[in-house]
Amino acid sequence: MKKQNSKIYDINKVTLIGILVNLFLSGIKISAGIFGNSSALFADGLHSLSDFSTDIIAYLGARLGNRPPDDYHNYGYGKYETLATLIIAIFLGFVALQIFISAFQTILSVYRGQVLEHPSWWAFIAALTSILLNEGLFRYSLAVGKKIKSDSIIANAWHHRSDGWTSIGALIGVGGALLLGGQWVVLDPVAAMIVSILVLRVAIQIFLPAIQELLDFTLHKKELKKISSIIKKYREVHEYHKLRSRKVGGNIVLEFHIVLDGNLSLKKSHDIADALECELKDALGNSTIITIHIEPR
Repeated sequence: MKKQNSKIYDINKVTLIGILVNLFLSGIKISAGIFGNSSALFADGLHSLSDFSTDIIAYLGARLGNRPPDDYHNYGYGKYETLATLIIAIFLGFVALQIFISAFQTILSVYRGQVLEHPSWWAFIAALTSILLNEGLFRYSLAVGKKIKSDSIIANAWHHRSDGWTSIGALIGVGGALLLGGQWVVLDPVAAMIVSILVLRVAIQIFLPAIQELLDFTLHKKELKKISSIIKKYREVHEYHKLRSRKVGGNIVLEFHIVLDGNLSLKKSHDIADALECELKDALGNSTIITIHIEPR
């Protein structure tokens, strides 16, 4: 219970910090985008505003996902967190497409003769501030997510870093437009469009593992190889088969059959299976759910 309370405390803390930082950043960047004449920074501000929404989703997903198993959820609530991770990825992808479309339309308008206003130094300073704060928020959120083994908090950390990447693009675009002037003002929307592609890439990287988990994909080959090597260490195990694996939130679920000498006592067979289960949990995590079926040779 103490460990559970500590985990909830970490979730609450990282989420609250993320909300406050993103509200601050969205305010200064949207303001700088409007009054500092920067479409890249305005788009970046909308991205920060989306981070506020994903902070809430990550919080709810992590809180639900860490509830203990009950009569209706025998394997726990881990997939609620996976669902939250999937929503974050979809949301992030949607924002990336919106930024790309907006920037592309701005570039087209320039080629049609529209003159863009020069961005101001206020926009440059806002972009620089965003980069520093988002990198700090990314590192902090990632460390907490790994510590408490929360996929949605880790996914949200990468969302924070993608916001930093967007700000780098905005900084390059605004800086280039300020220093070069003239027709180079178009660097601002060009930067926004390029960074939107990077953000979309992050969304896809978050989306694929989450959808695979929801569809009960098996573990990666590297993890299966580790499991196989542990089982084969036991001389009493003549063979194993029907290995099935999947993930439920941050927990691994394993089922497999082992073949033992039919002359072994029930207690001895149980002790072998028990020792094997303990070693697998040491390697894969204490919360791993393992079912071992014993067959006589």
